[in-house]
Amino acid sequence: MADIGGGFGIGAGTAAGASAGTAAAIPAGYRPGVTAGIGVGPYAELTFDSEGDVDRATQGTVARMEATDVLVFAHGWNSDRSTATRLYDRFFAPFPGLVGSGVRLGYVGVVWPSIRFSDEPIPDFDAPGALAEPGFGTALDPLTRRALGEFWPGRQAELDRVAELLEERPESAAAFIEFGALVRELAGVDAVPAAAAPAVPALFTDDVLEVCRALSRALAAAGAPADGADGIEGPGLAAGGALRGLWGGAKELLRQATYYKMKKRAGVVGERGLGPVLAQLAGDRPALRFHLIGHSFGARVVSFALRAVPDGARYVKSVTLLQGAFSHYAFADRLPHDRSTGGALRGLQRRVDGPVVACHSPHDSALKLFYPLASRMAGDSAGVLGFDERWGAIGHDGVQAVPGAPRLSLATALREGVPAAGCVSVDAGSVVRRGGAPSGAHSDICHEELARVVVTAGRMGR
Repeated sequence: MADIGGGFGIGAGTAAGASAGTAAAIPAGYRPGVTAGIGVGPYAELTFDSEGDVDRATQGTVARMEATDVLVFAHGWNSDRSTATRLYDRFFAPFPGLVGSGVRLGYVGVVWPSIRFSDEPIPDFDAPGALAEPGFGTALDPLTRRALGEFWPGRQAELDRVAELLEERPESAAAFIEFGALVRELAGVDAVPAAAAPAVPALFTDDVLEVCRALSRALAAAGAPADGADGIEGPGLAAGGALRGLWGGAKELLRQATYYKMKKRAGVVGERGLGPVLAQLAGDRPALRFHLIGHSFGARVVSFALRAVPDGARYVKSVTLLQGAFSHYAFADRLPHDRSTGGALRGLQRRVDGPVVACHSPHDSALKLFYPLASRMAGDSAGVLGFDERWGAIGHDGVQAVPGAPRLSLATALREGVPAAGCVSVDAGSVVRRGGAPSGAHSDICHEELARVVVTAGRMGR
């Protein structure tokens, strides 16, 4: 699924403190303080590894920033550093003309280890010829293959075999079983302790043919080609049908394995990394006002950072979530289907001295179809094309089960403003609407209207 940080992986149940696996290195080519490609300033980056450890040089650059209000934006899953920089440059561009005269903005881009599948376009970002040719079909294009090698270092043999199977698409149940075993191994689910086994998504434990069939159906529903170019061939989608048409679903299963790790990593980077860094910055510079912005899994990063905000602190002035890829029940004190427990972020909106604004869009196929499917993969596929509200994403239909949380259209939010505190959902479908299959509009977030939502939420306007 293409996104500048997508990921619509696996439900809301994973603890933020879970292990993020092997620490990833600081992105290649990073140089502290360099602002190449960013048209606004002052701009700095906060760079984290997969365990949430910050690069201290980047933290120092932010600490010296001359500003009254600091915009802190976290990219999401499907991103490399170059893509993240372009995202920040594009999204930040309108802000100087939107804020009041007493506001001096500082701009911070959060850079955390992620992976870019290069075979799907991002609206307005990818020039012709920059992506894999359509003829790759289910095969892994060279850029994606290299990215997977960096994501799973030391797993060359397993990745070579995965790539070989996706290219050849053998019509063999044994080949799918082998593929499923390789993906499980790459995802690390076989190493999960028995006590934690129920937390492993059924996506990785159910019959691999049924999983690939369900994922293939979801791809078809999202508008992926049905002519076989991407492995979405009609007969294979029916139980007992030809198997060759299920390799599109197999490739999606590989993506979901990366989402599974990215989801855990996003929570770790937020809670153990960004949250404590913001607390330290606020302690050193108590007058700074922070406004947190996150896209897709980056929305998870900034939201889990709230766990490190002390009760009564007032330095986080607003949070804006753009197509957030985590549960729409995350902020609920009680889950509608289980009143004995709440969401992973229950009540944390009260640690924001301002609103938590969840922008969502019905045109986001990634969150409409794949997030709930990956969150609750059952043995049958009856729910593949339907929407089971227990497993919905906050970027699909906004905040749920939080009493008193208003639901606004984008036009209303821009005309009348948003509440001064608490959760609010803003339907941004009027602008977040472009993008091809299978992710839909998940990455269509660089709009002045959304920048104005951030300004409105942070009370920074003229």
